[in-house]
Amino acid sequence: MKLEDYFDFLSPEDIRVKGTRIGIEHILYEYIHCGKDPEAIAQQFHTVTLAQVYATILYYLENRETVGKYVGDWLEYCLKAEAEYDQNPSPFAIKLRQLKAEKAAEKRVEQLQA
Repeated sequence: MKLEDYFDFLSPEDIRVKGTRIGIEHILYEYIHCGKDPEAIAQQFHTVTLAQVYATILYYLENRETVGKYVGDWLEYCLKAEAEYDQNPSPFAIKLRQLKAEKAAEKRVEQLQA
């Protein structure tokens, strides 16, 4: 079995673990940025086997420049999307923030009265 057989290459920006909806970027983020070991990653992603986690890590190690760029591009996209969402939240998010602020204010009043 070739290493690439562990993956579905849907597009240059979308590589998934074969038979799952998990992108390799999610596994590699946990491995590279969070420092999790393969066993912990396999437990976190229930549809991925330990062998698939190791294959993903090996694929990264053997293609460090290309896969590193892939993960970097993904992280950049996520940060940009998050910043944009924070600047333009949905009406639902605005309402949730208001409710959270009201609840916090009520709690402070209760603490002052106690």
